[in-house]
Amino acid sequence: QVQLAESGGGSVQTGGSLRLSCVATGRIFSISDMGWYRQAPGKQRELVAEITREGITTYADSVKGRFTISRDNANNTAWLQMNSLKPEDSAEYLCHVDDYRYGGYTGQGTQVTVSS
Repeated sequence: QVQLAESGGGSVQTGGSLRLSCVATGRIFSISDMGWYRQAPGKQRELVAEITREGITTYADSVKGRFTISRDNANNTAWLQMNSLKPEDSAEYLCHVDDYRYGGYTGQGTQVTVSS
């Protein structure tokens, strides 16, 4: 099993910043993609950002230019830097990783609340 430890969530005002962290431990062969999903009450889960092992990134249109995803392959860690936060960014943010051998894992999530 792969364990994902997420941290960095919290409450900020509109325009504020937060930095989420995700550390993968446990039975890891080699992690390919790392990413962040978010889910707000009553809404579908959506992919926020994703990064390949080679550093290729993908972002949801709603966060382009405001969020930056990065990773450290040696330590199986990913970060999501979130700037210029808006109330519509409020959600549970869940880390997801794909291991080449053991498949996909999703964390428990960390709450982000942005007040106007």
